[in-house]
Amino acid sequence: MKYFSPRSWLLLALVTLPLARGVEKPSDRSLPAAAEHFLHADSVDWKSVLPPPPEKGSIAALADVETVLQVQANRTAADVAWAKAIEKDDVYADYGEVLGVWFEPKNLPVTATFIRQVTGDVQMVNKKVKDLYPRTRPFALEPTVKPAVGLPTSNSYPSGHSLRAYVWAAVLADVFPERQVELYQQAHHIAWGRVQGGVHFPSDTIGARVTAQAVVTELRKSPAYRAAVEACRAEVAPFLLKKAA
Repeated sequence: MKYFSPRSWLLLALVTLPLARGVEKPSDRSLPAAAEHFLHADSVDWKSVLPPPPEKGSIAALADVETVLQVQANRTAADVAWAKAIEKDDVYADYGEVLGVWFEPKNLPVTATFIRQVTGDVQMVNKKVKDLYPRTRPFALEPTVKPAVGLPTSNSYPSGHSLRAYVWAAVLADVFPERQVELYQQAHHIAWGRVQGGVHFPSDTIGARVTAQAVVTELRKSPAYRAAVEACRAEVAPFLLKKAA
């Protein structure tokens, strides 16, 4: 079942703004030291970015529960398989479907370092936003919800898997602008997989998307981030040429 119309991509468009091409290319493919960060989690007032989840007992909260139950009732074997696959939270497995089998850390050491740094920044943000609004997971709130994946112990809002998925999609779209649409579609699919798995409400994934938009905006302010993107583009270029040949 699909609950999001194509118009939902208008929200995601804030994330999909093209990265400025006018930055200077680094003299080599080196990235900032691993100890450095592209953003500082304390530099943003996350409570002003992320609104609270639906209030318990509200119409919106009841609709969230009903959606999870309806998704569960219509869940197919393929849906379960997908929910279990994306539970691994592996950027290479999740986005290799879009970019190709060559998208592996062993082939792209510069890009792999870049992704690790971005993921580290996202993890710092994830902890902060998770602590803002303690929200019970669907399966803990409603006994008839039967998850198809492992039971997380963290707060439900926003979805950490979805936050990483949306940020990864935007960051990879900066490196692979020609695959932008497919990358964002994959992020949407990953986020919905957490609802299919029975461990998140739909609004958890929307909260993650809103947070991801702010994260990416902050990342793109960093000269180090922009230089790193250029280094990654240089690294992946031979693979793209080989594929086009």
